[in-house]
Amino acid sequence: MKARDIMTPHPATVAPSDPVQRAAQLMTEVDCGFLPVVSDDDSHALVGIVTDRDLALRAVAAGRSPDTTVNDVMTTDPQTVTLDAKLDEVEKLMADHQIRRVVVVDDSGECVGVISQADLALSTKKGRKPTPESFATVLNRISQPHEHPPA
Repeated sequence: MKARDIMTPHPATVAPSDPVQRAAQLMTEVDCGFLPVVSDDDSHALVGIVTDRDLALRAVAAGRSPDTTVNDVMTTDPQTVTLDAKLDEVEKLMADHQIRRVVVVDDSGECVGVISQADLALSTKKGRKPTPESFATVLNRISQPHEHPPA
């Protein structure tokens, strides 16, 4: 299986110029905690991501106005995968970077989908049906803390 087989296609997106309040409202409307940030509605070129955590820590906790732009709180240069990435590659990327979601881009760098931990756990990778154990395995692999060398 490949990324294209399990991704959520055409995810809701925001632009860098959108206010953080709009991003929070959109997350509420579509029941998610993660939005790709795209250059505009026409190109969907990925320029970053914004999470509910970004909104909480970089906007609300910092005392910023609801009119603060997404550009001011977003994460730039997010990790991405292509449509043809194998699921093992997706899982490794998520584990290596300790991320729970990854944006799927096409050959021109446009956002075409999103894959979450749950998508991986629910996939029938290698013909197996998802089980509570498969959820736990995916969660465990992606959530392992990195070993940092001593200072």
